[in-house]
Amino acid sequence: MNAEGLESFREFVDSRSSALLKTAVLLCGGDRHAGEDLLQSALVKAADKWERIDEPEAYVRRILYRQQVSRWRLKWRRREVSVAEPPEAGPPGADAAAAAELRVVMREALSRLTARQRTVLVLRYFEDLPEADVARLLGCSVGTVRSTTHRSLARLRSLAPELAALGSSDAEGLPSRDYSPVEVRP
Repeated sequence: MNAEGLESFREFVDSRSSALLKTAVLLCGGDRHAGEDLLQSALVKAADKWERIDEPEAYVRRILYRQQVSRWRLKWRRREVSVAEPPEAGPPGADAAAAAELRVVMREALSRLTARQRTVLVLRYFEDLPEADVARLLGCSVGTVRSTTHRSLARLRSLAPELAALGSSDAEGLPSRDYSPVEVRP
């Protein structure tokens, strides 16, 4: 990579790494360290082809999604138990406490989903991608995305019923029953 390309890559990393890290952490079920590793390896892959990339952010995001898919497709992957981290410090007050509680509950619930379920929910609701784009990114059919979304939301609701009590549907992108793509009956 020449000096101009290196500078362009550095500027991209400086300006977009925090947004990309949020996506990577969500793809990893709230595990910040795994998200950092996922993002780092995606950036390394992008750096190798930097001068030939037309849309850098889309390219890096595609690498993130595909790497995460590859991780859950591996049969021999290691089983690690994630440990909950204390919520990040925010401004004092009831709203900050409720938001911190919501983040902890959501991260715990997301970490208990399978990697495939978590990936589909992140792409559909955090990244706000249409089903066809999710299917294309994951290399599956639109019907598979729909059924995985349906099962993922049902499982998320059963794993963390307290999300409804916290009013989580607006805060973290988890659709409420009124707005979910498929109605889940108890």
